[in-house]
Amino acid sequence: MNIESLRAYCLKKPEVTEGFPFDANTLVFKVADKMFVLTNLDKRPFEVNLKCDPEKAIYLREQHENEIKPGWHMNKKHWNTVTFDACLSNDVLYALIDHSYQLVVQSLSKKIQLEKGLL
Repeated sequence: MNIESLRAYCLKKPEVTEGFPFDANTLVFKVADKMFVLTNLDKRPFEVNLKCDPEKAIYLREQHENEIKPGWHMNKKHWNTVTFDACLSNDVLYALIDHSYQLVVQSLSKKIQLEKGLL
């Protein structure tokens, strides 16, 4: 998966926006103003920070120790850094993005979920 595929996939999801809130190189995707994907456009190999359930994060890091690491510059309990140029299939990468998106949506209040049409 490349940056164009990542961008297209993320922007298809309801209420997703993109921006550069930190600097000109760090692309961030948000749902209802909360981050679920971050990537540095200049970094190679291509890596993406994704939110993850803490127990699942540990499991994924053990199963894919070369491709999935604790989140770089993030809360390592809740974020993974995933190398997209590695051996993971696009199906796995899409599932990790979906998981990150769902965690953020579920963290929103029911009121916001209803207002945004996320329920």
